[in-house]
Amino acid sequence: MPPTDASPGSDTSTGTGPGPGPHLVGGAEDTLDLRLTEELVALLGAGEPVATGTRPPGGAGESALLDSPAGWGAAGTSAGVFQLVPVRVERDLTLISRWMNDPAVAAFWELAGPESVTADHLRTQLRGDGRSVPCLGVLDGVPMSYWELYRADLDPLARHYPARPHDTGLHLLIGGVADRGRGIGTTLLRAVSELVLDHRPHCGRVIAEPDLRNTPSVSAFLSAGFRFSAELDLPAKRAALMIRERALRDLL
Repeated sequence: MPPTDASPGSDTSTGTGPGPGPHLVGGAEDTLDLRLTEELVALLGAGEPVATGTRPPGGAGESALLDSPAGWGAAGTSAGVFQLVPVRVERDLTLISRWMNDPAVAAFWELAGPESVTADHLRTQLRGDGRSVPCLGVLDGVPMSYWELYRADLDPLARHYPARPHDTGLHLLIGGVADRGRGIGTTLLRAVSELVLDHRPHCGRVIAEPDLRNTPSVSAFLSAGFRFSAELDLPAKRAALMIRERALRDLL
């Protein structure tokens, strides 16, 4: 489910989006429609309450499954003050749909078309049980990127790699052309993964699976402290499994 920026000429211009792979919300293998099998319940660990279809109070941004990203606050970065703001369709649809219709973005997200296409994608998450939370990335008060935080251990992706309880996945796109190619993608990837690790105490790893063809995105993850773990054959793409581990966060 988008691109990043590793060096002065390479950028996450399109993002680390879901693409046609297993967590394209609304697709054949939908993140939010994944049934919690006995194996996935076991992955959650003993004693954790399991949500099986009830929307958390306050909407997706208040998701208990993701420790309420709406309340995480701002992070200072070298590019400015950055904050994740949970999406509101009535406020944000036109902007996000415009980004999705950028050819560089559409090549990986596959959500080009009328606003209704993007609206369906967003509403599927917002009406779900909180396993996936769509957010705007706001830098110095200006919305400039789109993010999806998701529970990778509760996602169909868990069928394709050795998932651990509370693994948290990222999808992103950098919206404006002016914000691409100058290192912002790498800076924000590091900031968001830090926010996840700071505010999700049970999460030991941040996960991403960019398309292997999206070399700027893979490079940006590497520069942001992620390591390349494996190549994954997902239903509709070959992906690079990128992992940032809590235990190594201060070393990479």
